[in-house]
Amino acid sequence: MPPIVNEKRQYPIGRFTFNPIFSPSELAAHIERIRTLPIRLNEVLSQMDASNWDTPYRPGGWTARQVVHHIADSHINAFVRFKLALTETTPAIKPYLEEQWAELPDSRQLPPQVSAQLIAALHERWTVLLQSMQPSDWKKTLYHPERQREVSLWEMVSLYAWHGDHHLAHVVLATRTEG
Repeated sequence: MPPIVNEKRQYPIGRFTFNPIFSPSELAAHIERIRTLPIRLNEVLSQMDASNWDTPYRPGGWTARQVVHHIADSHINAFVRFKLALTETTPAIKPYLEEQWAELPDSRQLPPQVSAQLIAALHERWTVLLQSMQPSDWKKTLYHPERQREVSLWEMVSLYAWHGDHHLAHVVLATRTEG
């Protein structure tokens, strides 16, 4: 029997909601969340010890270690998807099996700090890219085969700002013992 899902532990900052109306101030906030994610992640990791790394954030959920490695995996894919959408006309992206990636040895064995370093370097590059984009660039799209629709870069930046905060909250939850 699958574990009972606790919505607050699965979505500690709430589910993703997208505002389709482009807003320069909202864009700046999204970029800032992406820029500062590595700093905030390192603050949380510095307060953890190795005993927390393999603690799931909820019953049936990934461990803190897997979550940090997932952020790196996911954001690498997102960065590449941004570059594809900026240089091609509505490229079809390649989905990946994130649940299976989280079970691979690198995600199960390496310290989360390895991916935290990767995330820091990646987000530095990603932030420069995002800050250099023109207003018309945010309308560019990619085709997401799993969603079977085009997704704008405006939606993507919104999603990944949320995604980083969402999983950072999971890592924080893994440091707590309450169920």
